[in-house]
Amino acid sequence: MNRHQPYKTNLQPTIDNLTQAIFVVNRHAKTATDPKFLYKLKQNSLEKLLKEGKAKKVGLHFSSNPKNSQQQSDILVECGKYMFHLPPTKQDFRDLPHLGSLRTDVRNPKSTLSLNQAKKLLIHYTGLKESSPDNNLRRKKYEKPIFKKLGESY
Repeated sequence: MNRHQPYKTNLQPTIDNLTQAIFVVNRHAKTATDPKFLYKLKQNSLEKLLKEGKAKKVGLHFSSNPKNSQQQSDILVECGKYMFHLPPTKQDFRDLPHLGSLRTDVRNPKSTLSLNQAKKLLIHYTGLKESSPDNNLRRKKYEKPIFKKLGESY
């Protein structure tokens, strides 16, 4: 891979490739230690697909993992052969029908795309930039504790 063009990918941004990439990124985000960038990539990609008319909002579903409330709703977005959930806006509650509970019999197709390929494609498509790992190294350096005898002050 060329250092000056790290996010070039040989995949074309077709609906099928983009939805597979979103699926892979979403699946990995659920178990990642720091999923913020992956979820942002998913959200920006779906929002761009919605603006371009390549995806559509179907309705609202009750979330299977509500945060601090008894109930929480998510938008169900259909794009190609895949279905995704996004956080709703106030306008979505007014405009979209509520579909009730999540259907467990509806599944997304399998994808053979790697996380690396999926990220490259979505970064190229959305124009988002992943923060460099150098930012994570700027954490406070570990300092050894100072042990002193009982009653002593330092």
